[in-house]
Amino acid sequence: MRILIADDAAFMRLKLKDTFQKAGYEVVGEAVNGNEAVQKYMELKPDLVTMDITMPIKNGIEAIQEIISIDKAAKIIAVSAMGQESMIREAVISGAKGFIVKPFKVDRLIEETQKIGSI
Repeated sequence: MRILIADDAAFMRLKLKDTFQKAGYEVVGEAVNGNEAVQKYMELKPDLVTMDITMPIKNGIEAIQEIISIDKAAKIIAVSAMGQESMIREAVISGAKGFIVKPFKVDRLIEETQKIGSI
């Protein structure tokens, strides 16, 4: 599975990338904001996107909505330190197929990735 990671925190992108690679996934790109996430989605056509919610320029919710408007079948997992139900609901309503709260547990991330990747 080819994965695009969108997160404004370099350490979080590195942690996600390391976790995915150890699990046998291919990380095809990284984005530091929502605009870049949308551009890289169109360019790289990944199988799955992890999308941080709180990012500069364009937040994750806006980027999810834009990607879904381009590709209704896009598989996106929202990843955010804000575990508030309203954010989870907004991400899912916007088109995210799953949600992971930071700091994430490795097994939970991989489990969610496998579940959504097989949809």
